[in-house]
Amino acid sequence: MSAGAARPRRIVVMRHAQTIDNVARIWQGHRDSQLSETGRSQVVEAAPHLAAYEPTLLVSSDLGRAASTADPIAELTGLEVRLDARFREIDVGEWQGMHTDEVREKYPDVIEALDRGEDVPKGRTGETRADVAERVAAGLEDVLRDLMPGETAVIVTHGASGKLAASELVGLDQDLADRVFRGLDNCHWIELVEDRGRFSGVARWRIAGWNLGPWRT
Repeated sequence: MSAGAARPRRIVVMRHAQTIDNVARIWQGHRDSQLSETGRSQVVEAAPHLAAYEPTLLVSSDLGRAASTADPIAELTGLEVRLDARFREIDVGEWQGMHTDEVREKYPDVIEALDRGEDVPKGRTGETRADVAERVAAGLEDVLRDLMPGETAVIVTHGASGKLAASELVGLDQDLADRVFRGLDNCHWIELVEDRGRFSGVARWRIAGWNLGPWRT
């Protein structure tokens, strides 16, 4: 076996930097919001850490807040950002653009169902976790197809879709993942490493780090 073939592949799934809507506690979904001043600082500080993985592939959700987070990584690595709508945030339906407190006041039944762990559509007309898991899984298939042994991909995405993507890759039940793992902070990431069994050679993906970042949280 060649030295290159023996090296594991790696995928880093990153949440975008803080946005103005994050600060205002506004549900974003597919709505876009510019990075806040803090978010712009986060990107500058985080980009060298992502570049240190020496990625060969840089993928981003097509929403501006993710693409704006990916751009500084592209500048440091010389990679072109590949935009992919399948890594968008979950569609939150009627909640898009609403304040968190207003959502809790007007949609108590949906909130209660979500708090019980039920996979109901966000904002009644939005997506379920299963919907998002299906599309991010398709996006991951394309990433894996283009990722050679020993190479690393960085995927800049969102809070819910990033968590779902990581869970899909390691084969973790989404309901269990939702209970066990905390959400990603802005401009933090999950490191996933491919591990091939010593005897069988069967590839498995493992979580090497969760909610990683250059800041204390």
